[in-house]
Amino acid sequence: MMHPDRLWRSAEPRKSYEVVIVGAGGHGLATAYYLAKNHGITDVAVLERGWLAGGNMARNTTIIRSNYLWDESAGIYEHALKLWEGLEEDLGYPLLFSQRGVLNLAHSLQDVRDGVRRVEANRVNGVDAEWLDPAGVKEVCPIVEVSPEVRYPVLGATYQPRAGIAKHDNVAWALATAASALGVDFIEHCEVTGIEVSGGRAVAVDTVRGRIAANRIALSAAGHTSVVAATAGIDLPLQTHPLQALVSELLEPVHPTVVMSNAVHVYVSQAHKGELVMGAGIDAANSYRRRGAFHIIERQMAAALELFPVFARAHVLRTWGGIVDVSPDASPVIGLSPVENLYLNCGWGTGGFKATPGVGWCYAHTIAHDEPHPLVAPFTLDRFTTGALVDEHGAAAVAH
Repeated sequence: MMHPDRLWRSAEPRKSYEVVIVGAGGHGLATAYYLAKNHGITDVAVLERGWLAGGNMARNTTIIRSNYLWDESAGIYEHALKLWEGLEEDLGYPLLFSQRGVLNLAHSLQDVRDGVRRVEANRVNGVDAEWLDPAGVKEVCPIVEVSPEVRYPVLGATYQPRAGIAKHDNVAWALATAASALGVDFIEHCEVTGIEVSGGRAVAVDTVRGRIAANRIALSAAGHTSVVAATAGIDLPLQTHPLQALVSELLEPVHPTVVMSNAVHVYVSQAHKGELVMGAGIDAANSYRRRGAFHIIERQMAAALELFPVFARAHVLRTWGGIVDVSPDASPVIGLSPVENLYLNCGWGTGGFKATPGVGWCYAHTIAHDEPHPLVAPFTLDRFTTGALVDEHGAAAVAH
């Protein structure tokens, strides 16, 4: 495989562009690609304060699923999953997209009721979903402990067969390569320090490499979006938290699917190379740090061993943290902002990676037409004043 720094053009910033995208993570890359491919808008610069896809895109756990309870969430994530299913062919690049399924375990009668409700809601929305009893869970993932004698007995699980994982670096490189071939500029080490507003319109971004004018400015900077938006006078209802994860040493293939549990608060999959990938919920404290903390890591491993005693002798190889932006209803904010020509894509919490192609498609449409794509219309900023919330806080199991 060609070395990744030769896959796309490294551009010098020009004085102006039609569209400037702030953030070269998965969402920024996908938006640039679909702006060029679907709408013929190629005068686009994607600005990244570090290196391309070096933020959350490189710090997530790559789970892809669409089995969300609410219609609005299921709509955008199912659109994304359908794009994932053809993305490798579309981009002409191996993404290692593996549809190995995801299990959301139930450990209490309330878990069972919530799970069955979600399965039925998924089916109504055309999302593949099944309810499995403990024997069915064991059939899908033989290493899960389903004995009724354990502290957290498995009473069943929801199962989405089409869910899975993909190789995050490959996804980023593929999107950047395809967008670059269509004429998009990628400008790394170009931190945006402010947004210039004139007459109620966003007209330029100030960066460490100078001022760049733009007819349209699209924010897609994950946990830092609220910081950038504040320079345009917009106070976004977001909180930024660390999200920590870890991988084990390389193991033989033993874990055939993705397993998530809210009661013991962990999710586990096995990457293509063989390492176990584990994570849980976000840190309670607000922070921008990207390091693991021992007490979080210890809780994740203890939870994993409740479900997978077979991992007792596995060793932790590496830990890391990303930063996630969480909205009051744990759903994203996508669409127009109070400042003309300034667009928002933020608040994805821990669900950003799985939405990558779907939100890129819809955000590009929103920017190109200056109105929200129908799939993201429920996620506009004004829902926090109208009260039309999409409350995924209570609906999600482990919100990944």
